[in-house]
Amino acid sequence: MKRTPVADFLRARREILQPEDVGIPRDENRRVPGLRREEVAELAGISSEYYLRLEQGRDHQPSDQVMAAISRALRLDQYGFEYLHRLAHPRPASRSTAPGDVVSPEVIQLLQQWSATPAYVTDRNHDILAVNAPASLLAPGHLEPGGNILLSIFATGAEFRKHSVGGWENAAGRIVAALRFHGDPDDRRLQQIVGALSVKDRDFRRMWASHDARPQSTGIAPAYVESFGWVNLHRQTLEVPGETGQFLTTYFGSTGTREAAALEHVAARVIREGATTRTLPRA
Repeated sequence: MKRTPVADFLRARREILQPEDVGIPRDENRRVPGLRREEVAELAGISSEYYLRLEQGRDHQPSDQVMAAISRALRLDQYGFEYLHRLAHPRPASRSTAPGDVVSPEVIQLLQQWSATPAYVTDRNHDILAVNAPASLLAPGHLEPGGNILLSIFATGAEFRKHSVGGWENAAGRIVAALRFHGDPDDRRLQQIVGALSVKDRDFRRMWASHDARPQSTGIAPAYVESFGWVNLHRQTLEVPGETGQFLTTYFGSTGTREAAALEHVAARVIREGATTRTLPRA
């Protein structure tokens, strides 16, 4: 029997949740990782048989009430519930946009006007669609149209990992969770990225297997700036309105900090070198 995304998600989250997390005494003879299926069913107020059908992929579209009850039982946050709902009720496949036309002229113009603010646009798979001039001068080779943020992060060397605030593990985990939250399980590009990383990186395999799902938002990211070395920049990611599946990420530093001075240096280089916004080449 072919498993479904809903079944895979429920099983992964059930095995992560421990009995103590939900007030169930741990039995010395317990052999299963996490909770038992019947324990989740009891916490959710549904029958064990019905929950078994969900985990076996025999019921593809549980009701909103059932999903809400299971989400509470598995201690999912709002993003976990939203992700589960989307798996159970997927949207119709949207029309893909041809390379070169993926970023609207208005967004490109916005990138160009941010002459002192590094910014770039990605799609839901973390593929880079456009990079403005200041961003192109950060961590050379990292932000390139046609590249992929996730693939770059897992290919980074020791220096990048050493300078990740809160640890590289946490930073990479957030990007992996965003890939799962925003991605379409049926998207061939998503499958390609997951397949490539699963083959060569055990850290990615472990992170992906946790089925953690949460959107891109804020954070701190290390970046290398010529003449300054490594600096930790604030990062803000915003979803581009509409059914584009695109995200605009900006970097900034607090006023009066070394990070802000580094970005001023980058802005001066943009003027001196005549750097411009870059996008994917037109087909």
